[in-house]
Amino acid sequence: MSVHLDVIEGDASRESSKSRVPLFGDRTDAKTLLLDLLAVIPDGEKSAAFFAEDGVLELPFLPTRHRGHAAIKEFYNYVGGTLYPDFRIKLEDTKVLIDTPDRVFAEYMVHTRAASTGRLIHLLFTGLLVAENGKIKLLRETLNTAANAQALNPNGAADLPPPEGEIFSVPPDYVS
Repeated sequence: MSVHLDVIEGDASRESSKSRVPLFGDRTDAKTLLLDLLAVIPDGEKSAAFFAEDGVLELPFLPTRHRGHAAIKEFYNYVGGTLYPDFRIKLEDTKVLIDTPDRVFAEYMVHTRAASTGRLIHLLFTGLLVAENGKIKLLRETLNTAANAQALNPNGAADLPPPEGEIFSVPPDYVS
């Protein structure tokens, strides 16, 4: 019998019931993939294993797009090893808002401390996950990058370079 998780309006419980979402079990639907992935972040090796060989992780920083197991593993290890050593996503801080077999959209809050400044940040992420053949094809996340800059930089957002005459929220060659 495997351990199962259920998320209902932010409540997390561990039970053994066939109606629950299996933890590290059958990785076939998008919700299961997302919840199982969130449970292992920031372990790069474990996190990358949830993605398809050509799977993509997109975020609005550091750079924006990570494709393939090696890049995804490197990114998550950087997050947990350099930026936020205590970075963890708790199930009780996760709310699934849209759930279909191949797509899931959720919010998840991280309560962590920036290694560079010691500042505690409560960072809300949203994630759209697209599943294909039991693996993550795309995970597109959003977060408050200004709050992230405030946490990571000694002088907060003041440490960012001044804007140029033209500002892109994504790289100029970005294609969705």
